[in-house]
Amino acid sequence: MNESHGHQQPKTHTKILLTSLSAMVAETATFPIDLTKTRLQLHSSSTKPTNFFLVASEIIRQQGPLGFYRGLSPAILRHLFYTPIRIVGYENLRYLVVVNNEVAGGGGDLVSLSTKALLGGLSGVIAQVVASPADLVKVRMQADGGIVNQGLQPRYSGLLDAFSKIIKAEGFGGLWKGVLPNIQRAFLVNMGELACYDHAKRFIIQNHISADNIYAHTLASIMSGLSATALSCPADVVKTRMMNQAASKDGKAVYQSSYDCLVKTVRMEGLKALWKGFVPTWSRLGPWQFVFWVTYEKFRHAAGLSSF
Repeated sequence: MNESHGHQQPKTHTKILLTSLSAMVAETATFPIDLTKTRLQLHSSSTKPTNFFLVASEIIRQQGPLGFYRGLSPAILRHLFYTPIRIVGYENLRYLVVVNNEVAGGGGDLVSLSTKALLGGLSGVIAQVVASPADLVKVRMQADGGIVNQGLQPRYSGLLDAFSKIIKAEGFGGLWKGVLPNIQRAFLVNMGELACYDHAKRFIIQNHISADNIYAHTLASIMSGLSATALSCPADVVKTRMMNQAASKDGKAVYQSSYDCLVKTVRMEGLKALWKGFVPTWSRLGPWQFVFWVTYEKFRHAAGLSSF
């Protein structure tokens, strides 16, 4: 099922192109859910009670359907780096493990779930460090929609303006604000997503539940989305709040670190606040992974590559 099992050296440049194209399709299709999820996570206990559907209806009422795509450009830019590094990196690392297992006389065709989890987490961390500036701009521009709803001017007029103002106000290092909770989340998401998708699809095919087709890809993507969401939601809430806060005039910030954000969130809003946006997060991860994996697998087939 996997190219690495056929002893072929991975065609990295082709896979980078295919993952980028697949990620652009998936991101565009599911971005409205991501924006609504981000706005929901930025609601604190000091604001009136809300839910996913109320936030979505408010966006439509205030900004129209196009309001759902505010911040899409940095999201696409992020995935041009993030997705190829984590997907291709994971597959190449898995390939090396398979080869080493065979050289050592072990079962070359078998990679344990724990090993896949570690490889997925490491690939995600590397990818997120590279893509973190685009992720920060995406969160800031998504949050700007809430400012517009209050009758205020948005902080940023576009992608380049956001990068310019952040560097000017917070320094070049400001682009990596929240990088620690960012990579923590990336490790957990990719540990759950890549390992679960890989393992679940293999289980489905080997147990003859489905052939290696859209049904297997759909089942595997749903399971990996649920796993990734359960593991990553607390880190996602912390990441979103850390990245959204800009330096005040006196240079002080609400949260001094990701740990400080975690403690203050639990203290002020309770433990369940760490899973704010769980349903929309899973509702996005599920469709995103479905669109991405189905598209990516089809692109691989068209390019003459074997299944992931």
